[in-house]
Amino acid sequence: MPLTEYLSTLSDNPYFGAGFGLFGVGAAAAVLRKGFQASLVLFRRHYMITLEVPCRDKSYQWLLQWMTTKGARQTQHLSVETSFEQKDSGLIKTKYDFIPSIGTHFFRYGRTWIRVERTREQHALDLHMGTPWETVQLTALGQNKQMFFDILEEARTMALEKHEGKTIMYNAMGSEWRPLGHPRRKRPISSVILDEGISERVLNDCREFISNPGWYIDRGIPYRRGYLLYGPPGCGKSSYITALAGELGFSICILNLSERSLSDDRLNHLLSVAPQQSIILLEDIDAAFVSREDTPRQKAAYEGLNRITFSGLLNCLDGVASTEARIVFMTTNYRERLDPALIRPGRVDVQEYIGWCSISQIEKMFLRFYDGAEAPSQAKVFAEKLAKYNDNISPAQVQGYFMVHKHSNFEEVLKNCEYFGGNGANIRKSVEI
Repeated sequence: MPLTEYLSTLSDNPYFGAGFGLFGVGAAAAVLRKGFQASLVLFRRHYMITLEVPCRDKSYQWLLQWMTTKGARQTQHLSVETSFEQKDSGLIKTKYDFIPSIGTHFFRYGRTWIRVERTREQHALDLHMGTPWETVQLTALGQNKQMFFDILEEARTMALEKHEGKTIMYNAMGSEWRPLGHPRRKRPISSVILDEGISERVLNDCREFISNPGWYIDRGIPYRRGYLLYGPPGCGKSSYITALAGELGFSICILNLSERSLSDDRLNHLLSVAPQQSIILLEDIDAAFVSREDTPRQKAAYEGLNRITFSGLLNCLDGVASTEARIVFMTTNYRERLDPALIRPGRVDVQEYIGWCSISQIEKMFLRFYDGAEAPSQAKVFAEKLAKYNDNISPAQVQGYFMVHKHSNFEEVLKNCEYFGGNGANIRKSVEI
């Protein structure tokens, strides 16, 4: 049979025509589906913009807080975060923040609608936090990346305003710094009363260092500063550092060198990733290491206490790999126990002795607790009488005494000053510095 007659016969067959038609419809649908998918990919690639923020990024918490105030009003699927806030009255207020829950949400920012997808991996953990891994993905029409910059900057500004007037304490967790507790209200530097001139000298030196980075760069000097505050316990070393951080608008990173898991590499990493505008605080530095001049018996008492080495600490402070734009404060009750290499210039640039109360300190502390027309003369009488009964008085003792007698009259305060004991032989007199 000729081919033309065979094709004519097939075309007259109704079954063949129906099958060929179905095949054509299926093929056309497949082509359209592929074309739609390709068009959607091209549209997303060229006409949509996406931003992914993982939970390990510093801006993740800022973005969640921004979503709490800006986006939670436009969604009905929420999760709650409970926090506690201390008011100026001293009362603790419970605060509930509603955050968009896991899932997909749509927010409007200006004239643009944003698709926000918050996902949580059930089988993946953030090893440092011990919590499920989370990401937030923002998707919007257009090609303007500036909108996402504006959102992140607005979220950052909102977070800074929330902590305005407060000092943030950081603690080392794993290989990074995490906030320790709630931000604390800034302590006025005038509330820490030191001997004449000490507070002003340290504060002015810090301000001069912060405001002159170019001076160090032009002369090839590492831009970092080290301070050592030494003296008896209870004399205000840690309190002054806290107040100083508040005065400078800095946070405080507390580093415990006696921690068993702290190694030289981890210490170097922590110092290099410390938050900007922060003070690195090494308290009781004498308890972490022994001096190389100590006897073998003294060194044996410290053997095996930690994994960090003394040479590792020195290299972190001013070695080749040490970071710049850093302020380090060390405190100790026993300066004589410190190795000379630790406190040489370059590692410790400023040393200040903060010791027992002088006459002028006691008078100033009295005036902070008691006021009135006769307070200045009463303060002088109290300080002079206290000097007859006491020696080696710490500001913590004086403050504790005033706390006990905060509602007492002057006669009772003066009468009970024998509480301190001693013979007054070694109390320091006010001197000019």
